[in-house]
Amino acid sequence: MRPKLGHIQFLNCLPLYYGMVKQDVLLDVDLVKANPADLARDIVKGTLDIAPVPAIEYARHAEGLLLLPDIAISSDGEVQSILLISKVPADRLTGCTVALTNTSRTSQVLARILIEKRWGADATYVEMPPDLPAMLREADAALLIGDEALRAYWQTHEGLYSYDLGTEWKAWTGLPFVFAVWAVRREFAESRPDAVRDVSDALARSLTYCRAHLDDISEYAARWEDFPADRFRSYFDALQFRFEPRYREGLRRYLTEAASIGQLDRVPEIEVFEE
Repeated sequence: MRPKLGHIQFLNCLPLYYGMVKQDVLLDVDLVKANPADLARDIVKGTLDIAPVPAIEYARHAEGLLLLPDIAISSDGEVQSILLISKVPADRLTGCTVALTNTSRTSQVLARILIEKRWGADATYVEMPPDLPAMLREADAALLIGDEALRAYWQTHEGLYSYDLGTEWKAWTGLPFVFAVWAVRREFAESRPDAVRDVSDALARSLTYCRAHLDDISEYAARWEDFPADRFRSYFDALQFRFEPRYREGLRRYLTEAASIGQLDRVPEIEVFEE
């Protein structure tokens, strides 16, 4: 049977998906499209074999998962698609309510780390669907991710404060940030290592292709959104898709900070397939 491979239905995975199509990777896998939280749920349940999952969800279920070695959704500074929009400066959020999008646990925890430890604020948190006007009717600040965050990033919000959380993390720690990792079920990796290698190699080829064709991918994205291709090129340039040692150090720092504010029971060892 072909491996069941998860795919995030956000613009941040469009370059990879585009490369997969052009490289005929989709002939060799069953692709399952969903948001990050649902992909994490499905790989833990065993209905997916390999999937990009939020970094915090990997850490919470690390005993059953391994990571692919050369791919992640990451940034080294600005990311544009993880955004905190606030009615007040971030260091004045004590006593305020922050609405967290319900579509990614990693970004929820990142926002809490930065609010509590970078900005020293003691806020109350609620989880809501990603609808900025509705969130700001109910709360003093809103966390958006993915396509909704990008649209907000590219628009002017008069009287509001906007924080790119990739930029804020880098300014605070000096490290890159890993938002999602590609995880494989340990059981699948042990029983079908050749299939895992094939998928890992195919993803690497897809990344190589997409890096060489970012203008084409940006023009493709602009056909379906009300923004010009140069904005998509700026966004795709900000995404790194990298997971080498410095990025793994950033992931370890994030997981350590998550544990320090009570959002993670323990910091697992980062175990990578065939390393």
